[in-house]
Amino acid sequence: MINADEIAGILKQQIAGFKAEVQEDEVGTVIEVGANLARIYGLRGVKASELVEFGNGLQGVALNLEEDNVGVVIMGDDQEIKEGDKVRRTGRIASVPVGEALLGRVVNPLGQPVDGKGPINTNKYRTIENVAPTVVERQGVKQPLPTGIRAIDALIPIGKGQRELIIGDRSTGKTAIAIDTIINQKGRNVFCIYVAIGQKNSTVAALAQTLEQKGAMEYTTIVAVGPSEAAALRWIAPFSGAAMGEELMYGGKDVLIIYDDLTKHAQSYREMALLLRRPPGREAYPGDVFFLHSRLLERAAKLSDELGGGSMTALPIIETQAGDFSAYIPTNVISITDGQIYLTPELFFQGIRPAVNVGLSVSRVGGSAQTKAMKGVAGPLKLELAQYRDLAAFAKLASDLDKSTQMQLLRGEKLTELLKQPQYQPQATEDQVAILYGATNGYVNDIPTARLQDWAKRFIMFLHNKHADVPKAIAESGQLSDETKQKLNAALTEFNKSF
Repeated sequence: MINADEIAGILKQQIAGFKAEVQEDEVGTVIEVGANLARIYGLRGVKASELVEFGNGLQGVALNLEEDNVGVVIMGDDQEIKEGDKVRRTGRIASVPVGEALLGRVVNPLGQPVDGKGPINTNKYRTIENVAPTVVERQGVKQPLPTGIRAIDALIPIGKGQRELIIGDRSTGKTAIAIDTIINQKGRNVFCIYVAIGQKNSTVAALAQTLEQKGAMEYTTIVAVGPSEAAALRWIAPFSGAAMGEELMYGGKDVLIIYDDLTKHAQSYREMALLLRRPPGREAYPGDVFFLHSRLLERAAKLSDELGGGSMTALPIIETQAGDFSAYIPTNVISITDGQIYLTPELFFQGIRPAVNVGLSVSRVGGSAQTKAMKGVAGPLKLELAQYRDLAAFAKLASDLDKSTQMQLLRGEKLTELLKQPQYQPQATEDQVAILYGATNGYVNDIPTARLQDWAKRFIMFLHNKHADVPKAIAESGQLSDETKQKLNAALTEFNKSF
């Protein structure tokens, strides 16, 4: 039997509990597509940098918000998108997966793995564009971030939270400095992010292999985008890397991020801007190319203790053409950063590697990012090298030189020789201090210049075998006490007798 009252009761109950859910999707139409860009009609409420989704699942970022259409850059191949296709708003700003799960992985700018090691297990996401920490949220740069390269740690020191530009012509060793710095962070609890913008896939694969062999890949994430990929992916790559670094920095950790290189980044932004018909400025770059790099590099900071004291140190790389660092992009980035390491082809071909031009390079943080021991040996070194540069310029014109000038030139040559260093062999700060102390205190005067590299190598081995307490004392205290100096003098004298 059908009980009408029972059925009526159930219907009333369902009507009472009915909730109407209305989902509103704003959908637009593609009116033009090409060169990884699309113009879309109908997305009236879309926000700047918002993600939109095409019918085939590809995503794009809204860049140009015009009166009657929206200019969108497509994150991938635009072959399957055609005029008349539907596009919907996602309501999300472009974001990437973040967290320690990305360490040891090679990912693309969208945070998707490209190393064939399976998916990345993280449920944390962070928007790629974030506001940089304010003045109140920061503290001064005062802790050293050792690169392991004598010429840099002594003369152009880098501190945690600093932005130091590496600038020079093609093939002068810019990436080599960055890679040595990553290798030198082993055991120092510094996480590294290497952003390869428009680098060949073979170059990135070789780099990942090198880091793997040196045991550095376990604390490093590589964000890679090839030269053949969409300009939009090259444009967001450094911002994705910065978002991954910020997650660790706000977690109280120290991060080193390398952007290799921002010249290609600016070029990909220019390509997109011109295709979107934005008005061109100097060298055809859009007017906001300075803001593009300043908002990226300002995100590197040493956070205040209230925010956990984490840091993000940025080493942007810029490639110059024929040493012209008065071009638009180099001058822009020089004015944003806290100093630059300037590499020249002349030094590189003379065999001075790393080819750091000590006269033109500068660190605006200076001695506050050095230990007292390093500061003590770096002072005399800077002075002697400056005098040597001046004398060397005059010596080319003079035919006969007096004895003291010849001695000074010889000392300068010896110091320059000791600042040379092979690739992938970063050196501990205490070992650098021992070598530079010997050099600035006259212990290498009688050693032929050609044998100085051998002298430095063997002296460090001798010091660790016979006088291990000396480097240990320098490492632990960060200072050269009178007692340590006496022991170091004795060790140098003893070693030189047998060398």
